Amino acid sequence: MLNVVPKLQFDSPQQEAFLNLWRTFDKLKEIEESLFSRFELSAQQYNTLRLLSSVHPEPMPTLSLGARLISRAPDMTRLLDKLASRGLIQRVRREDNRRVVNVSLTQAGLDLLDELELLVRECHQRQLGHLSHVELHTLTRLLKEARAPHEDRHNLSIAGE
Repeated sequence: MLNVVPKLQFDSPQQEAFLNLWRTFDKLKEIEESLFSRFELSAQQYNTLRLLSSVHPEPMPTLSLGARLISRAPDMTRLLDKLASRGLIQRVRREDNRRVVNVSLTQAGLDLLDELELLVRECHQRQLGHLSHVELHTLTRLLKEARAPHEDRHNLSIAGE
């Protein structure tokens, strides 16, 4: 008797595309997590450090930092607490407005980013290096188009947009 695997049926082309996007994200995320876990970092913590390095040596207000993260951070305070406890960032309340907390990268944070730079490039190569430049540009364009109606117009865009 043959083992016949039934073909999956989708409710719509939108569902099929979404589920494929989700599955792809999960597979690519595994590769990223294997890298960052070696440094006891999450992807979101790494993204935070990268954003802070883009304005270094200047600080960035917590609200601006949260708005620029690639994925939402429901508990920004805890994310920053973890980085601060490792000495990777420092937080300072503004004298003129005590409600505003400025965050900046420490030398240890800069050193960690330097250590990760080549490894992150290699990670991206493992994730998507099998695609041509044309395919990557097409994929990027389509992903931007797919999320455009859902973007928060008040948030700053991802680098390169």
